[in-house]
Amino acid sequence: MPDRAAPPLDRLLPTEEARDLLALVQDIARREIAPGAAAEEEAGHFPRELFTLLSGAGLLGLPYPAAYGGGDQPYEVYLQVLEELAAARLTVGLGVSVHTLAGYALATHGTEEQRAARLPAMLGGGQLGAYCLSEPASGSDAAALRTRAVREGDGWVVDGTKAWITHGGIADFYTVLARTGGEGARGITAFLVPGDAEGLSAAPPERKMGLRGSPTAQVHFDGVRIPDALRIGAEGQGFAIALAALDSGRLGIAACAVGVARAALDEAVAHATGRRQFGRPIADFQGLRFLLADMATRVESGRALYLAAARLRDAGRPFVRQAAMAKLHCTDAAMQVTTDAVQVLGGYGCTADFPVERYLREAKALQIVEGTNQIQRMVIARQLLGPETR
Repeated sequence: MPDRAAPPLDRLLPTEEARDLLALVQDIARREIAPGAAAEEEAGHFPRELFTLLSGAGLLGLPYPAAYGGGDQPYEVYLQVLEELAAARLTVGLGVSVHTLAGYALATHGTEEQRAARLPAMLGGGQLGAYCLSEPASGSDAAALRTRAVREGDGWVVDGTKAWITHGGIADFYTVLARTGGEGARGITAFLVPGDAEGLSAAPPERKMGLRGSPTAQVHFDGVRIPDALRIGAEGQGFAIALAALDSGRLGIAACAVGVARAALDEAVAHATGRRQFGRPIADFQGLRFLLADMATRVESGRALYLAAARLRDAGRPFVRQAAMAKLHCTDAAMQVTTDAVQVLGGYGCTADFPVERYLREAKALQIVEGTNQIQRMVIARQLLGPETR
């Protein structure tokens, strides 16, 4: 850990309430999350107790309405909370982002009865969610999903397998996209499936290069019966709901990436000012100073980009292109910053005694989750140029 504490960020926040919220999050991150991060990640321990703590503090439903147990916070505040959590431990920041993604369908497209019955437990009642879109044979081509829901009486029977599901096997609820009609995007419907539903099971977690404390697993649906009351939105509307959720979710990944990059920068600065070679701190050497300056610029530019996209979202204006740009830029920046941080630490950076090698492994995952960065480039290009000609 750094011998020198990083200077506090001078954040521009919209309200005094937001400033108090960030102070609370920073205190929780410092006292409860960061101390055990390295050991628990190495052991592959998922910190469910931390999510219970965050739920009790009102931090699992920040961008959703207070009437249902949410925090009524704008996205520009919520994302800065994610950044703080991810800087302390990515498993926690990413987990809050995925939980928020899982709640999107019900919060925005559920009926008033559905929201009143289920959102309070999801947002502030200790529950943890998962989002089920990808499948073994349909990742980037998500509209080709094969999991099927068939009407039976006054409900549905769901069969299929979802893949790469964060919180798979431990979630209390799953937002599931399943095929209810013909081929393509228009045949997909969204459902809310309880985690204890009969016929729902999970494979052992994937053995990942990073984010070892965050379980990622296949989730199997074997004749899972759910009432029609757990269908979200109209039949055939599911894929549009899923894409809208991902637009917001990508901003969460961008904020998490900035958090990881910031943590790596802080480690690099502390090492450069404390490590001496040739009779002086290595921070005195111009080559290293320029490297650190570039790293700091990538962190600041990433934060500016995700906040600009968030402010568009908060204003009710289109933000699809900006969300894709933020996810692309912030995760690529995190990959570069963490790589450079390892370089600054030299041999120490390659050992598990220092966290920068973990940050590098985690940054790689962020370039892939919730749409690879190649998919983000496709989204941006389509926004600029229109769809490809065939």
